[in-house]
Amino acid sequence: MIFDKISNIKNYKEIPTEVTDFILSLTPETYPGHYEISTDIYANIDCYTTKAEGEGKLESHKKYIDIQLLLDGVERLDFTDTADLTVSETYNPDKDIMFYAKPGEFLNSVKLEYGNFIMLYPHEAHQPQMSVKSPQNVKKVVVKIPVTIYSA
Repeated sequence: MIFDKISNIKNYKEIPTEVTDFILSLTPETYPGHYEISTDIYANIDCYTTKAEGEGKLESHKKYIDIQLLLDGVERLDFTDTADLTVSETYNPDKDIMFYAKPGEFLNSVKLEYGNFIMLYPHEAHQPQMSVKSPQNVKKVVVKIPVTIYSA
């Protein structure tokens, strides 16, 4: 997991240049939708209302690494390693997602807001879209980078 300011994103050489260029071009006015960044890399920009405590789901992916950032609003993202989690919904290869039962222990959390980003790897389960204080409308970008880029 990487959590940092967007202004530092070019320091991470493992992030493809076309991804950093795309992220640095975004503004709060960028329209929601699907964006093809390269042949294998894409981003979705969505608007939604954050969830109250207890409404979120812990998820992970096998094919893609996520980079998540907000263009408007604020949300909490909880995360933990998948190693000791119990699967609650088996892996769906078409959607590249699986869900986990919430562990009894505390999850790590970060506050996503305009100006920072988080990069999550397949072994890191995450519960996005959580309210910080109360539900609010946000605009979020999720960039999907295939793990095969790193194994080539």
